[in-house]
Amino acid sequence: MAVLGASGFAGALAARLLHRHPHFELGEITARAEAGMRLDELYPHHRVPVELTEPDLDRIGASHDVAIVGYPHGASSEAVAALHAHGLVVLDLSADFRLQDDAVYREWYGDVHVAPELFGTAVYGLPEIHREALLGVREGGRLIAGPGCFPTATILALAPLARAGLLQDVVVDAKTGVSGAGRKLARTTHYVDVSENVHAYGVAGHRHQPEIRQELGGLGMDDAVQPVFVPHLVPVDQGELVSAYVRAPRDVTAAEVADLFREAYEGQAFVELTTAEPGMRDVQASNHARIRTHVDPRSGHVLVFATIDNLWKGTSSQAVQSLNVAFGRPEDEGLQG
Repeated sequence: MAVLGASGFAGALAARLLHRHPHFELGEITARAEAGMRLDELYPHHRVPVELTEPDLDRIGASHDVAIVGYPHGASSEAVAALHAHGLVVLDLSADFRLQDDAVYREWYGDVHVAPELFGTAVYGLPEIHREALLGVREGGRLIAGPGCFPTATILALAPLARAGLLQDVVVDAKTGVSGAGRKLARTTHYVDVSENVHAYGVAGHRHQPEIRQELGGLGMDDAVQPVFVPHLVPVDQGELVSAYVRAPRDVTAAEVADLFREAYEGQAFVELTTAEPGMRDVQASNHARIRTHVDPRSGHVLVFATIDNLWKGTSSQAVQSLNVAFGRPEDEGLQG
Protein backbone atom coordinates (compact mmCIF):
# COMPACT_ATOMS: atom_id res chain seq x y z
CA MET A 1 0.00 0.00 0.00
CA ALA A 2 1.19 3.49 -0.82
CA VAL A 3 0.50 6.60 1.24
CA LEU A 4 0.61 9.91 -0.63
CA GLY A 5 1.00 13.02 1.49
CA ALA A 6 2.69 11.10 4.31
CA SER A 7 4.32 14.23 5.72
CA GLY A 8 0.95 15.52 6.95
CA PHE A 9 -0.56 14.52 10.29
CA ALA A 10 -3.12 12.15 8.78
CA GLY A 11 -0.81 10.64 6.17
CA ALA A 12 1.94 10.03 8.71
CA LEU A 13 -0.44 8.24 11.06
CA ALA A 14 -1.80 6.14 8.19
CA ALA A 15 1.76 5.12 7.33
CA ARG A 16 2.42 4.18 10.96
CA LEU A 17 -0.69 1.99 11.14
CA LEU A 18 0.08 0.24 7.85
CA HIS A 19 3.73 -0.25 8.81
CA ARG A 20 2.59 -2.24 11.85
CA HIS A 21 -0.38 -3.96 10.19
CA PRO A 22 -0.13 -7.78 10.29
CA HIS A 23 -1.59 -8.22 6.78
CA PHE A 24 -1.18 -5.02 4.75
CA GLU A 25 2.32 -4.09 3.61
CA LEU A 26 3.43 -0.48 3.59
CA GLY A 27 5.13 0.35 0.31
CA GLU A 28 5.96 3.82 -0.92
CA ILE A 29 5.25 6.93 1.14
CA THR A 30 5.46 10.30 -0.55
CA ALA A 31 5.94 13.97 0.21
CA ARG A 32 7.24 16.92 -1.79
CA ALA A 33 9.16 19.28 0.49
CA GLU A 34 10.31 16.45 2.78
CA ALA A 35 11.30 13.97 0.05
CA GLY A 36 14.58 12.28 0.99
CA MET A 37 13.84 12.34 4.72
CA ARG A 38 12.78 9.27 6.65
CA LEU A 39 9.40 9.47 8.30
CA ASP A 40 10.91 8.67 11.69
CA GLU A 41 13.07 11.78 11.31
CA LEU A 42 10.02 13.94 10.65
CA TYR A 43 7.81 12.19 13.23
CA PRO A 44 10.03 10.18 15.62
CA HIS A 45 7.06 9.00 17.69
CA HIS A 46 5.58 7.09 14.72
CA ARG A 47 8.79 5.07 14.36
CA VAL A 48 8.43 4.36 10.64
CA PRO A 49 11.96 3.94 9.20
CA VAL A 50 10.87 4.50 5.59
CA GLU A 51 12.14 7.24 3.28
CA LEU A 52 9.72 9.75 1.84
CA THR A 53 9.87 10.01 -1.95
CA GLU A 54 8.66 12.47 -4.57
CA PRO A 55 5.22 11.33 -5.77
CA ASP A 56 5.29 9.61 -9.18
CA LEU A 57 1.75 8.47 -9.95
CA ASP A 58 2.73 6.20 -12.81
CA ARG A 59 5.35 4.44 -10.71
CA ILE A 60 2.99 4.05 -7.77
CA GLY A 61 0.18 2.90 -10.03
CA ALA A 62 2.37 0.22 -11.56
CA SER A 63 3.75 -1.14 -8.29
CA HIS A 64 0.89 -0.97 -5.77
CA ASP A 65 -2.63 -2.35 -5.36
CA VAL A 66 -3.94 0.22 -2.88
CA ALA A 67 -3.24 3.86 -2.09
CA ILE A 68 -4.28 6.24 0.66
CA VAL A 69 -4.20 9.83 -0.56
CA GLY A 70 -3.66 12.37 2.21
CA TYR A 71 -3.77 15.60 0.21
CA PRO A 72 -5.91 18.66 1.09
CA HIS A 73 -9.21 19.34 -0.66
CA GLY A 74 -8.74 20.37 -4.26
CA ALA A 75 -5.25 18.89 -4.49
CA SER A 76 -6.47 15.33 -4.17
CA SER A 77 -8.77 14.70 -7.13
CA GLU A 78 -6.14 14.58 -9.85
CA ALA A 79 -3.98 12.05 -7.98
CA VAL A 80 -7.00 9.93 -7.05
CA ALA A 81 -8.19 9.84 -10.66
CA ALA A 82 -4.75 8.86 -11.96
CA LEU A 83 -4.32 6.04 -9.45
CA HIS A 84 -7.89 4.86 -10.03
CA ALA A 85 -7.13 4.68 -13.76
CA HIS A 86 -4.23 2.36 -12.93
CA GLY A 87 -6.72 0.01 -11.26
CA LEU A 88 -5.81 0.72 -7.64
CA VAL A 89 -8.23 0.71 -4.75
CA VAL A 90 -7.94 4.34 -3.59
CA LEU A 91 -8.98 5.76 -0.23
CA ASP A 92 -9.07 9.56 -0.31
CA LEU A 93 -8.82 11.44 2.99
CA SER A 94 -9.88 14.79 1.52
CA ALA A 95 -13.41 16.10 0.95
CA ASP A 96 -13.14 15.75 -2.83
CA PHE A 97 -15.31 12.64 -3.18
CA ARG A 98 -17.52 12.65 -0.09
CA LEU A 99 -20.54 14.41 -1.56
CA GLN A 100 -22.95 12.77 -3.99
CA ASP A 101 -24.78 15.80 -5.41
CA ASP A 102 -22.83 17.93 -7.91
CA ALA A 103 -24.95 21.04 -7.25
CA VAL A 104 -24.29 20.75 -3.51
CA TYR A 105 -20.57 20.32 -4.18
CA ARG A 106 -20.46 23.46 -6.31
CA GLU A 107 -22.47 25.41 -3.73
CA TRP A 108 -20.07 24.60 -0.90
CA TYR A 109 -16.76 24.33 -2.75
CA GLY A 110 -17.37 26.88 -5.47
CA ASP A 111 -15.71 25.11 -8.37
CA VAL A 112 -16.11 22.37 -10.94
CA HIS A 113 -14.89 18.99 -9.82
CA VAL A 114 -11.49 18.03 -11.24
CA ALA A 115 -12.53 14.39 -11.76
CA PRO A 116 -16.23 14.55 -12.76
CA GLU A 117 -16.17 10.98 -14.07
CA LEU A 118 -15.53 9.74 -10.51
CA PHE A 119 -17.68 12.24 -8.65
CA GLY A 120 -20.51 10.50 -6.80
CA THR A 121 -19.03 7.01 -7.23
CA ALA A 122 -17.14 6.69 -3.94
CA VAL A 123 -18.25 4.59 -0.99
CA TYR A 124 -18.46 6.74 2.13
CA GLY A 125 -15.90 5.14 4.43
CA LEU A 126 -17.82 4.98 7.70
CA PRO A 127 -17.92 1.22 8.36
CA GLU A 128 -20.61 1.36 11.07
CA ILE A 129 -22.99 2.83 8.48
CA HIS A 130 -21.70 1.58 5.09
CA ARG A 131 -20.14 -1.80 5.86
CA GLU A 132 -21.99 -3.65 3.07
CA ALA A 133 -20.96 -1.11 0.44
CA LEU A 134 -17.34 -1.29 1.60
CA LEU A 135 -17.40 -5.06 1.12
CA GLY A 136 -18.02 -4.47 -2.59
CA VAL A 137 -15.30 -1.90 -3.18
CA ARG A 138 -12.84 -4.24 -4.89
CA GLU A 139 -15.44 -5.45 -7.38
CA GLY A 140 -17.09 -2.05 -7.81
CA GLY A 141 -15.74 1.46 -8.15
CA ARG A 142 -12.55 0.87 -6.13
CA LEU A 143 -12.89 4.31 -4.51
CA ILE A 144 -13.48 5.10 -0.83
CA ALA A 145 -14.06 8.62 0.49
CA GLY A 146 -12.79 8.94 4.04
CA PRO A 147 -15.32 10.91 6.12
CA GLY A 148 -14.44 14.15 7.79
CA CYS A 149 -13.71 13.98 11.51
CA PHE A 150 -16.70 16.13 12.53
CA PRO A 151 -19.13 14.15 10.35
CA THR A 152 -17.78 10.87 11.77
CA ALA A 153 -18.62 11.84 15.35
CA THR A 154 -21.86 13.61 14.42
CA ILE A 155 -23.25 10.84 12.22
CA LEU A 156 -22.45 8.17 14.81
CA ALA A 157 -24.13 10.34 17.44
CA LEU A 158 -27.31 10.86 15.42
CA ALA A 159 -27.69 7.82 13.15
CA PRO A 160 -29.97 5.81 15.49
CA LEU A 161 -32.28 8.82 15.90
CA ALA A 162 -32.31 9.48 12.14
CA ARG A 163 -33.32 5.88 11.41
CA ALA A 164 -36.15 6.14 13.94
CA GLY A 165 -37.45 9.41 12.46
CA LEU A 166 -36.68 11.32 15.64
CA LEU A 167 -34.71 14.25 14.21
CA GLN A 168 -37.01 17.25 13.99
CA ASP A 169 -34.55 19.95 15.01
CA VAL A 170 -30.82 19.47 15.59
CA VAL A 171 -28.08 21.68 17.01
CA VAL A 172 -24.54 20.28 17.01
CA ASP A 173 -21.87 21.95 19.14
CA ALA A 174 -18.48 20.46 18.22
CA LYS A 175 -15.04 20.96 19.72
CA THR A 176 -11.77 19.84 18.19
CA GLY A 177 -8.05 19.90 18.79
CA VAL A 178 -5.60 21.96 16.74
CA SER A 179 -4.30 19.00 14.71
CA GLY A 180 -7.57 19.10 12.78
CA ALA A 181 -6.24 22.18 10.97
CA GLY A 182 -3.28 20.21 9.57
CA ARG A 183 0.39 21.21 9.49
CA LYS A 184 -0.09 24.41 7.53
CA LEU A 185 0.33 27.37 9.86
CA ALA A 186 -2.47 29.91 10.19
CA ARG A 187 -2.97 32.85 12.51
CA THR A 188 -5.65 31.05 14.50
CA THR A 189 -3.41 28.03 15.11
CA HIS A 190 -0.42 29.89 16.56
CA TYR A 191 0.31 28.73 20.11
CA VAL A 192 -0.42 32.18 21.54
CA ASP A 193 -3.84 32.25 19.86
CA VAL A 194 -4.82 28.71 20.85
CA SER A 195 -3.43 28.45 24.39
CA GLU A 196 -5.98 29.28 27.11
CA ASN A 197 -8.54 30.16 24.47
CA VAL A 198 -11.65 28.67 22.84
CA HIS A 199 -13.38 30.11 19.81
CA ALA A 200 -16.05 29.17 17.30
CA TYR A 201 -15.31 29.13 13.59
CA GLY A 202 -17.13 28.35 10.36
CA VAL A 203 -20.26 29.89 11.88
CA ALA A 204 -21.59 31.13 8.54
CA GLY A 205 -21.47 27.59 7.21
CA HIS A 206 -18.89 24.87 7.72
CA ARG A 207 -18.12 22.57 4.77
CA HIS A 208 -18.85 19.50 6.86
CA GLN A 209 -22.52 20.55 7.08
CA PRO A 210 -23.61 19.14 3.69
CA GLU A 211 -21.72 15.92 4.42
CA ILE A 212 -23.60 15.50 7.70
CA ARG A 213 -26.93 16.30 6.06
CA GLN A 214 -26.28 13.92 3.16
CA GLU A 215 -25.53 10.97 5.41
CA LEU A 216 -28.30 11.59 7.93
CA GLY A 217 -30.73 12.11 5.07
CA GLY A 218 -29.74 8.73 3.68
CA LEU A 219 -30.60 7.22 7.05
CA GLY A 220 -34.07 8.73 7.16
CA MET A 221 -33.78 12.32 8.36
CA ASP A 222 -36.47 14.44 6.73
CA ASP A 223 -35.27 16.72 3.91
CA ALA A 224 -36.80 19.71 5.69
CA VAL A 225 -34.48 19.31 8.69
CA GLN A 226 -31.41 21.53 8.51
CA PRO A 227 -29.00 20.71 11.34
CA VAL A 228 -27.16 23.65 12.88
CA PHE A 229 -23.47 22.81 13.15
CA VAL A 230 -20.94 25.03 14.92
CA PRO A 231 -17.34 23.87 15.52
CA HIS A 232 -15.01 25.28 18.16
CA LEU A 233 -11.22 25.15 18.39
CA VAL A 234 -9.98 24.14 21.84
CA PRO A 235 -6.40 24.13 23.17
CA VAL A 236 -5.59 20.42 22.85
CA ASP A 237 -3.41 18.62 20.29
CA GLN A 238 -5.97 16.07 19.15
CA GLY A 239 -9.41 14.94 20.11
CA GLU A 240 -12.99 15.82 19.36
CA LEU A 241 -16.24 16.10 21.29
CA VAL A 242 -19.64 16.53 19.69
CA SER A 243 -22.62 17.66 21.79
CA ALA A 244 -25.89 17.25 19.89
CA TYR A 245 -29.16 18.75 21.10
CA VAL A 246 -32.17 17.17 19.39
CA ARG A 247 -35.85 18.04 19.45
CA ALA A 248 -37.86 14.96 18.48
CA PRO A 249 -41.30 15.11 16.80
CA ARG A 250 -42.83 13.25 19.77
CA ASP A 251 -42.08 12.54 23.39
CA VAL A 252 -39.42 9.91 23.96
CA THR A 253 -38.05 8.30 27.09
CA ALA A 254 -34.45 7.78 28.10
CA ALA A 255 -35.01 4.02 27.98
CA GLU A 256 -36.36 4.19 24.42
CA VAL A 257 -33.39 6.22 23.23
CA ALA A 258 -30.92 3.94 25.01
CA ASP A 259 -32.53 0.92 23.33
CA LEU A 260 -32.17 2.54 19.89
CA PHE A 261 -28.45 3.06 20.43
CA ARG A 262 -27.92 -0.43 21.83
CA GLU A 263 -29.64 -1.97 18.80
CA ALA A 264 -27.65 0.23 16.40
CA TYR A 265 -24.22 -0.45 17.85
CA GLU A 266 -24.48 -3.93 19.31
CA GLY A 267 -21.49 -5.88 18.06
CA GLN A 268 -19.73 -2.79 16.68
CA ALA A 269 -16.12 -3.19 17.75
CA PHE A 270 -15.31 0.51 17.89
CA VAL A 271 -18.44 2.13 19.33
CA GLU A 272 -18.72 2.26 23.11
CA LEU A 273 -21.96 3.30 24.81
CA THR A 274 -21.47 4.79 28.25
CA THR A 275 -23.62 6.18 31.04
CA ALA A 276 -20.94 8.74 31.93
CA GLU A 277 -20.24 11.89 29.94
CA PRO A 278 -17.38 11.02 27.54
CA GLY A 279 -14.20 13.05 27.29
CA MET A 280 -11.54 13.32 24.61
CA ARG A 281 -8.93 11.52 26.71
CA ASP A 282 -11.20 8.45 26.87
CA VAL A 283 -10.47 7.63 23.23
CA GLN A 284 -7.11 9.29 22.64
CA ALA A 285 -4.90 7.48 20.10
CA SER A 286 -7.58 4.86 19.42
CA ASN A 287 -10.16 4.00 16.78
CA HIS A 288 -13.01 4.11 19.30
CA ALA A 289 -16.03 6.37 19.45
CA ARG A 290 -17.60 6.79 22.88
CA ILE A 291 -21.25 7.87 23.06
CA ARG A 292 -23.62 8.89 25.85
CA THR A 293 -27.34 9.66 25.51
CA HIS A 294 -29.64 11.58 27.83
CA VAL A 295 -33.22 12.84 27.69
CA ASP A 296 -33.83 16.16 29.43
CA PRO A 297 -37.23 15.83 31.15
CA ARG A 298 -37.68 19.60 31.40
CA SER A 299 -37.14 20.60 27.78
CA GLY A 300 -37.84 17.23 26.19
CA HIS A 301 -34.58 17.42 24.23
CA VAL A 302 -32.53 14.33 23.48
CA LEU A 303 -28.87 15.03 24.28
CA VAL A 304 -26.14 12.96 22.64
CA PHE A 305 -22.43 13.30 23.40
CA ALA A 306 -19.84 11.59 21.19
CA THR A 307 -16.07 11.73 21.38
CA ILE A 308 -13.40 10.47 18.98
CA ASP A 309 -9.75 11.13 18.28
CA ASN A 310 -9.92 13.37 15.20
CA LEU A 311 -6.69 11.94 13.71
CA TRP A 312 -7.55 8.30 14.47
CA LYS A 313 -11.24 7.39 14.21
CA GLY A 314 -11.81 10.79 12.61
CA THR A 315 -9.29 10.12 9.82
CA SER A 316 -6.45 7.62 9.59
CA SER A 317 -7.39 4.63 11.74
CA GLN A 318 -10.89 4.75 10.28
CA ALA A 319 -9.26 4.55 6.84
CA VAL A 320 -7.49 1.35 7.90
CA GLN A 321 -10.74 0.04 9.40
CA SER A 322 -12.47 0.66 6.05
CA LEU A 323 -9.69 -1.14 4.16
CA ASN A 324 -9.92 -4.06 6.58
CA VAL A 325 -13.61 -4.37 5.72
CA ALA A 326 -13.06 -3.92 1.99
CA PHE A 327 -10.42 -6.65 1.89
CA GLY A 328 -12.29 -9.11 4.09
CA ARG A 329 -9.90 -8.80 7.01
CA PRO A 330 -10.95 -8.73 10.68
CA GLU A 331 -12.30 -5.23 11.20
CA ASP A 332 -10.03 -4.51 14.17
CA GLU A 333 -6.88 -5.96 12.61
CA GLY A 334 -3.93 -3.65 13.22
CA LEU A 335 -6.10 -1.36 15.35
CA GLN A 336 -6.11 -3.11 18.72
CA GLY A 337 -4.52 -1.53 21.74
